[in-house]
Amino acid sequence: INVVVPSSRFGFCQLSIVPLRHSPAHNSEMVSQLLFGEIFRISEFTDTWVKIVNEADNYIGWIHKKQFLPISRKTFDGIKNSSNRRMVSVMQGAIKSESNGFVYPIPFGSILPSLQKGKFSVEGRKFIYTGKMDKPPLKVKVQKLIQDAIHFLGSPYQWGGKSEYGIDCSGFTQLVFSVNGISLPRDAYQQAEYGTTLEFLEQSKPGDLAFFDNKEGKIIHVGILINSSTIIHASGWVRIDKLDLEGIWNEDEKKYSHHLRLLKRIL
Repeated sequence: INVVVPSSRFGFCQLSIVPLRHSPAHNSEMVSQLLFGEIFRISEFTDTWVKIVNEADNYIGWIHKKQFLPISRKTFDGIKNSSNRRMVSVMQGAIKSESNGFVYPIPFGSILPSLQKGKFSVEGRKFIYTGKMDKPPLKVKVQKLIQDAIHFLGSPYQWGGKSEYGIDCSGFTQLVFSVNGISLPRDAYQQAEYGTTLEFLEQSKPGDLAFFDNKEGKIIHVGILINSSTIIHASGWVRIDKLDLEGIWNEDEKKYSHHLRLLKRIL
């Protein structure tokens, strides 16, 4: 790999969804995604790829150099510290780029920095947003969090995915909590380190997180409790299943699909 010194150390995701890959190649594993409006730091370049650290969760991966907008440190800090940030709160909004006239969809959870009357600009590029948006709340309303989760029902499972078009279990929990004002790490085992551990399932409340492990004891799955006996999670697709002390009961297959490891209260 021909590594070169980057001309900019910061970037802005100006496309709907950009794959974040394990290695600098299109056929490399997608480990996560960037949504419109996410910002990141750049650690190195190749001729066609950049290695980045996502500012939202410190996740590291590679994106193609054609799929982001280089920004200055001043712009990066302005977006990071903006008090007027909004997030897309419907499954699909729309962005128009005034520079080229293109109109394209952006998904739930996309970030709209320094929004003024539906408009904002980044490094001189002007954007117009159409659709519902919300300011991340200072206090989480559990009912809204559950409603946001339910909106994803039927979305297909995709390793590394973070949208209704394809999402994995931890991307699902991270995204739902993010729009409701709570930042979580990207992976399930990282999320399991947050919050307060619950000793009994009967103690659980709507919005608590349940984590599941494999035979080696590694955390491999996470979902959001709707109540103490029901969970919504991404497994094949975003679905609602029964939960008990054993784990998740898959009614379609008439068996347990995941073994319960621990419960955490984040809210």
